[in-house]
Amino acid sequence: MSRRILVVGGDAAGMSAANQALRTAEHLGEDVLVTVLERTGHTSYSACGMPYWVAGDVDDVSELIARTPEQHRAAGIDLRTGTEVVSVDLAARSVQARDGDGTHRIEFDELVWATGASPVMPAWTRPDGALPHGVLPLNDLDEGAAWLALLAVDEQLDVVVVGGGYIGVEMAEAAVRRGHRVTLLARSRVLKGLDTALGDDVTAAMKEAGVDVRAGANVQSLGVAAGRVTSITVDGEEVPADAVVVATGITPNTDLVRDQLPAAAVGASRGLRADQHGHVHGHVWAAGDCAEVRHLVTGDWAYLPLGTHANKQGRALGEAVVAGPERSRWSFPGALGTVVTRFEGCEVGHTGLARGEAELLGLDVVELVTRGTTASGYMPEAEPIAIKVTAERGTRRLLGVQVVGGAGAAKRVDAAAAVLHLRGTVDDLAWMDLSYAPPLATAWEVLQVAARRVAERLG
Repeated sequence: MSRRILVVGGDAAGMSAANQALRTAEHLGEDVLVTVLERTGHTSYSACGMPYWVAGDVDDVSELIARTPEQHRAAGIDLRTGTEVVSVDLAARSVQARDGDGTHRIEFDELVWATGASPVMPAWTRPDGALPHGVLPLNDLDEGAAWLALLAVDEQLDVVVVGGGYIGVEMAEAAVRRGHRVTLLARSRVLKGLDTALGDDVTAAMKEAGVDVRAGANVQSLGVAAGRVTSITVDGEEVPADAVVVATGITPNTDLVRDQLPAAAVGASRGLRADQHGHVHGHVWAAGDCAEVRHLVTGDWAYLPLGTHANKQGRALGEAVVAGPERSRWSFPGALGTVVTRFEGCEVGHTGLARGEAELLGLDVVELVTRGTTASGYMPEAEPIAIKVTAERGTRRLLGVQVVGGAGAAKRVDAAAAVLHLRGTVDDLAWMDLSYAPPLATAWEVLQVAARRVAERLG
């Protein structure tokens, strides 16, 4: 009898796991049945690309889809779209799933939980119990299509973005690119994970583009007429709003399973704690935005949702769920929180720990912000760049790097991420053999200048 692997969730982690499970089974000569339940009609799409689709950089939604449901089915996966899991019984190894024909019981031998996360929706978003027209997050392709319909219009709208994180910044850029008036409301400040000076650089770039950036903003209520949003009240002031982007964070979708698992298997974020092979407990596995990962600098559990992690976790899980962890060729070691984004010509990169995070762990840190250019100063490509390097006193271990600057700035964090991944020192980063050509870098690469200056401070 075929071993039944049931995957709940059909995006990056779930479909990576499902496809790898089939490949591994074929390689090992195992007999498995892989079933995937996905509540929407979409699979394997780039959620990270949605703001750029809304902005007009991506012409058609099909460009964001890596594999269609039909392609997954052709590969041998029993993929059931439009099917939502409504209850789970881990002891009985079964789920109740609802589709257009009703509710059905589906049994499994191994359960892969890859349900992603849902947007946090504050109480003010539903003044009458429902979201007014023009108020919504950006969490899936259907919401992306809704935002495209809202913003791809000839008239100039008042667009308010609530949330100063990466999605908030990217959606503010999309609205600016569409020619709308944009206000961004940050509860603390824009990209609060950045050093204050670097975050101020991003804020300055947004203001230069015409965005009304308000830090320390407290949203109180919405104004609604005929079911449509008309305004948003912030710190007692009524701000016009034809559309409101809700970008106030996400929370893992684990409600149906976490209470049936040991307390140690669920983190403070509500994310499931899967090991490097994706195994949580017993016959339960997890990957993607519904799971926590090990932070490679601290060794602690961390909630770091990102598509790149989801794909890697899914691949490792798909191998292990069939072969067993002891025979698995791959594992997911953890993550550093490496992220990049942009606002217009301002690029942002971050990897590892910020100073505040390091100090909360009791680490004695040294840090410094270095400013330079992305290319040799005599080249027309040269643009300003600011880099903050954080290291641990005594061990000289590199702890984190942040970058804000012009074109070509953000991806410099990848070199720092490599050093962090290997638990290297600030000296390792300063003396690495990195590339150089005048249009692309300075003779002393600015990232290495920043690392060298911190190394000198360490003595």
